[in-house]
Parts: sequence; C-alpha cells; structure tokens
Amino acid sequence: MADVAGMLALLVGQGATVAVAESLTGGLIGATITSVAGASKAFRGGVISYATEVKRDVLGVPGELLRREGAVHPEVAAAMAAGAARLCEATYGVAVTGVAGPEPQDGKPVGTVYAAVAGPGGKIWSRELKLDGSRERIRVGTVDEVVDLLSSVLKANVGEHSG
Repeated sequence: MADVAGMLALLVGQGATVAVAESLTGGLIGATITSVAGASKAFRGGVISYATEVKRDVLGVPGELLRREGAVHPEVAAAMAAGAARLCEATYGVAVTGVAGPEPQDGKPVGTVYAAVAGPGGKIWSRELKLDGSRERIRVGTVDEVVDLLSSVLKANVGEHSG
C-alpha cells in the first residue's frame, strides 16, 4: 500500500498542493488521499472524467488527440493532469487513464494504465503501468502507483531545492 500520509507530508512541507483527474479509478485516488487526517492542507479537489467528452470539455484534453489516440494514451494522461492542476489551482495535477476491464478499450489490453503528474513550469512526469488481476485490483494498484509517482517527484524536488 502506498504511503499517502508521507506524500501529503511532502506536499505540506514544500507548501505545495495537488489536484486529481481520474478516469478508471472513478474517485478512488481522491478518496484515498482524503482518508488521511489533515489532507485538506494539500488536497485541492479533482475531476472524475470517466467519459471521453469530460476529458475534452472539462479538463481541456485536445479533441484531435482523443480522436487520433483514444482516451488511453500517455499524452491524454499528461493533458488531464495539467487540466486538473489548472482547474483546481494546484501546484501539481495527478491523472490516470486506463483499462480496468473486463474488456479491452481503444485497442489497449486490460491492465494498461497511464499515470501522469503535471508540475510547475509545465513539467510532466509519467509512468506506464501493466497491471494484472481483477478490476478492483487494477484500480487499487493504479492508486498505489500514482501516489508513488507523485512521492518520487516531490522527493526529487526536495533534493533540487536543498542545494
């Protein structure tokens, strides 16, 4: 299980905030973050963009990108993360898009997930996941991975600023 409290402590320690854009997790990332007491010091909010149109119309994912690549693509995750940060006025945006199953989507097999973190200065960090198991296991595994990804970004930023 990911260290959500540790991730929140890193955010608070850096005076940073986070927002989420979730597709396959359907709000599970936001629920996991807010299950930790004191999450309001760093968590701004999020968008559950299950439908492709919501990714486009609310988060600002380019329609041409969605038409060309489908919703399960690393550039879509990056645009979703940037959209969440912008909409919620957060330092970091975190986003996930993927296939929890039971059927493949956009030509991608079940368990394919793209996670992205958008940070200051337009920086993007991303991770491609290949997860196994049930639909629920893929969703929970996605939450763990995205918390780990953001924690890694925050730890790297601590190093950059302490020199």
